[in-house]
Amino acid sequence: MTSDDLAGFFARRDELDAQAYLELDFTFECAGDPREAAAHLCSEQSTAQWRRVGVDEDFRPRFAAKVLALESTPLPGGFSYPVPDAPRGAVHACRATVAHPHGNFGPRIPNLLSAVCGEGVFFAPGIPLIRLEDIRFPDSYLAAFDGPQFGVAGLRERLQAFNRPIFFGVIKPNIGLPPAPFAELGYQSWIGGLDVAKDDEMLADVAWCPLAERAALLGEARRRAERETGVPKMYVANITDEVDRLVELHDVAVNHGANAVLVNAIPVGLSGARMLRRHATVPMIAHFPFIASFSRLAGYGVHSRVITRLQRLAGFDAIIMPGFGGRMFTPEHEVLENVRACLEPMGHLKPSLPVPGGSDSASTLDAVCAKLGTVDFGFVAGRGVFGHPMGPAAGAASIRQAWDAIAARTTAPSPSRV
Repeated sequence: MTSDDLAGFFARRDELDAQAYLELDFTFECAGDPREAAAHLCSEQSTAQWRRVGVDEDFRPRFAAKVLALESTPLPGGFSYPVPDAPRGAVHACRATVAHPHGNFGPRIPNLLSAVCGEGVFFAPGIPLIRLEDIRFPDSYLAAFDGPQFGVAGLRERLQAFNRPIFFGVIKPNIGLPPAPFAELGYQSWIGGLDVAKDDEMLADVAWCPLAERAALLGEARRRAERETGVPKMYVANITDEVDRLVELHDVAVNHGANAVLVNAIPVGLSGARMLRRHATVPMIAHFPFIASFSRLAGYGVHSRVITRLQRLAGFDAIIMPGFGGRMFTPEHEVLENVRACLEPMGHLKPSLPVPGGSDSASTLDAVCAKLGTVDFGFVAGRGVFGHPMGPAAGAASIRQAWDAIAARTTAPSPSRV
C-alpha cells in the first residue's frame, strides 16, 4: 500500500459518527510494518478492493473499517507460536482498536460474524496470529435486537430469589438414566434448597430419555417441590438440536412441564438462538460447548468475552460459562470479564445472569462470592449436589447452609429460605 492508501484506513474517533460504527479490539502478531498490517486488517474485513480500475472513486470514507488506535512492540524472537510458511520481516506484537461501519452487514448475526471473525480478519496479509479481544456496539445497532426477555430481574422475580445468588444444579448422572429416576433426583435437589435443576448440556431428546416424558415428570416433580417448600422452582430442559427443531422442542418441553430451556449456543448457532428468542415464552439459558476451541489460546481466535456479549445480544437470559478452578483452564480475570459482559450496561438490553461453573460445591461458594463481589450470579453444582454422600437433598442443603454462613458475616441482607 502507498502512504495515501494506508491513510484511508486510519481515523480519529472524533472524525466518525459513533452511532455508525461498532468497535473491535484486536491483538495480533505481524511481519513487517505494523501500520501497514493494521491497514490490511481493516481493508480485508470491509472494502478489500475499494475502487474499480480506471474509475475515479473511493469507497473507503463510507465503507472502510478504520484503525482508531495502534500500539506495537518488537518481538526479536519472532512469532510466539510456530507459523507454517510464516511471512517474512521484523515481527511485532500489536494491539489495535478498529471502527467498523455496521451498515456493511446490518443487524444480522451471521453477517456480523462473517465480517469481524471471517476471512478478512484471520487471513489478513502479514498477520498469521490474531485474536478478537472485545466488541462494543452503539445504541443504534443494539436497537434492532431484543436481548434477554427476562434477564436477571425477571429470573429473580420468577424464582422469588432476591439478595443472594441463584442456586443451580446439573442433574447427575447426566446421561444414562430414564426419566423417572432422573426426575426423582431433580425433586430431591429442589426440596433441599436448589432454585434450578437442569439437564446436562449433553442430554438431548433421546430414545432412552425422551424430552416429552422427561419434561412431564420433572414438571410434576417441580410442582410437588413448590407445594412442599412454598417457593417457586425451575426446571431447565435441554432442547439443543437442529435449528429447524428448536421451536418444536421448546413447545414440547414447556407444554409438558419445563419452565426454562437450555441451548448450546455455539453448536446451534447464535442466529438460531435469536430466532428461538422471538418464540420463547420461558427463560433461555446458554451453555458453552465449543467456545473453548477458539477462545483458550491467548494469542489466537476469539476471546470468550466476545461470545458472551453475542449470547446476550441473541437473547439469552442466563449464560453458563467456564468458571474458576483448575479444571476449566480459564484465568480468573477472564471469568470476571465474562461476568461483567453479562451485567454491565449494553444499550437497552437487559443484563443476563452470569453462571460461572466447573466443579463447584458448598466448599467453593465463599471464594466465588468473594471473587465476583456481587450476588447477581448463578452458582451451579453437579457432583457437589448430586454426588453428595447423603444424597441430592443434603447436597443442596449444604449449599444453602454455606450461603447462610456467608450472609451472616456480611452486611448483605439475611437470606430468606427462597
